[in-house]
Amino acid sequence: MALLLALVMGLSVWGIFAGIRMYRADARLPGDLALALEVGSTRTSAVGSLIDRLGIRYAPAVLRLMGPKMVAKYRRRIDLAGNPGGLTIDRYGARRAVYGFVGGLGGLIALMQGSFLIALLMIAFGVFWADVGIWSAIRIRKDAIERTLPDFLDVLAVVVSAGLGFRQALDRVATKYEGPWADEIRITLRQMDLGMSRRQAFQELRRRNDSEQVAMFVTALQQGEELGAPIVDTLVALAKDMRRTDAQNARRKAARAVPKATLMITTFMVPATMILLGAGMLLGSGTDFTSIVGK
Repeated sequence: MALLLALVMGLSVWGIFAGIRMYRADARLPGDLALALEVGSTRTSAVGSLIDRLGIRYAPAVLRLMGPKMVAKYRRRIDLAGNPGGLTIDRYGARRAVYGFVGGLGGLIALMQGSFLIALLMIAFGVFWADVGIWSAIRIRKDAIERTLPDFLDVLAVVVSAGLGFRQALDRVATKYEGPWADEIRITLRQMDLGMSRRQAFQELRRRNDSEQVAMFVTALQQGEELGAPIVDTLVALAKDMRRTDAQNARRKAARAVPKATLMITTFMVPATMILLGAGMLLGSGTDFTSIVGK
């Protein structure tokens, strides 16, 4: 009897999984969504890939609700972040669908149980969690590019002064670097290989990066090309200006940090120290607390 019951349960489970496979085989994704899912699956984590697969069918509906202007805004943010983990606008829509569902369902359950704070946190999770990784990636990528760019320009100036053309020097130096700036240079070079003009390719480079130093680099190259200035002198002067700007920004950050540290010390450490000293003096005075409390 137990063997027959196990056999029936095994056949039932097999039938369920077979039905799921047939359903998934019949359900065809649009070509652009299937491509986004295939490309991103090699670059994202296992959890991210699972979330994308759960929500990819609802991505078009989410993007339609966002509207064209909002979609264009988030597409630019994803470009500024460097497509972290193979992220595309379609995969972003899929993640917003999954996180929104989880946050809304969790918030509803919390409200039914009377936990308003947890409900608020769950709703905030559903609304903002898909954007947290993008904001963080934009900041990290911008810092990495601005940290790499002055040294890159110094090496590029040395290679150009050795007799190599600017296009070949860019390709040679980019192969020796790793990180987002080297990736951006490779993208720019491939665009020029595909027929895009040098000016337009560097304008696209500036558009993809919300960095003042990248804008300085592109502007200096274009002005040097128009005025006929030596490229080596332009690169060296630009690297010096960037390092000077970095030093000024570091001094400004340090100057802003001093009042914040003073405020934290005044708000937390001074009262805590006074309480600690007062408690120590009171305990060391030998006061009989039983007479005070009446016990």
